[in-house]
Amino acid sequence: MSSRLTVLSGPSGVGKGTVVAAVRRQYPQVWVSVSCTTRHPRPGEIDGVQYRFVSRAQFEQLVRENALLEYAEFAGNLYGTPRAPVEQRLAAGWPTLLEIDLQGAEQIRAAVPDAQLVFLAPPSWDELERRLSRRGTESRAVVEQRLALARVELEAQRRFDEVIVNDDVNRAAAELVTLIQRVCPV
Repeated sequence: MSSRLTVLSGPSGVGKGTVVAAVRRQYPQVWVSVSCTTRHPRPGEIDGVQYRFVSRAQFEQLVRENALLEYAEFAGNLYGTPRAPVEQRLAAGWPTLLEIDLQGAEQIRAAVPDAQLVFLAPPSWDELERRLSRRGTESRAVVEQRLALARVELEAQRRFDEVIVNDDVNRAAAELVTLIQRVCPV
C-alpha cells in the first residue's frame, strides 16, 4: 500500500462522519472505505453506505480470513475495515480515506507505516459531551462509556501526524482535503 492512504480518527461524537460527508462534497475524487460492524443500524443508516452491517459470525469469519485491515470492539459491537476494497483503490491510485477509531488507527499505523493519520478533535470537552448527548441514539450508559473512552483518545492525539479541530465542519473538511491532496494529488 502507499501513502495515498489517509486515516481520520477521533473520539466518538467529534463529527467524523459529518466531516467525511463534507469532504466527499468538496473532493469527490476521494474514495471512502465503508467499515463493517455488528451493531444495529441507527435510524436513517443504510447498509453499504454508512456501514456494512454483518452478524458476529460473519465478522469473525472475516477476521479468520485476514480480510480486515483493522478491527476493534466497542460497547459489545465489532467494527472493522475490509482489506480488499482499500488495497484495490490504492493500487488504482485513488486517494483513499478511512474513518476509524483510535484502536483501528494504531493498527493501520503498524500495518501501513506510511499512512497519514489525522486526528479530529472537538473544540472543547463540553462541546463533545453536548454532541454525544444530543445524538439521542444511545443509552446514557453508552454515552458515559464513550465519554470515558474519549478522555483516553484525546490524550493520544499527539501520536497522529496532523490534528484538525472540528469547530466548523466545512473548514475542517477543507483542511482534511488539503492534507489528502498533499499525499495524493489527483
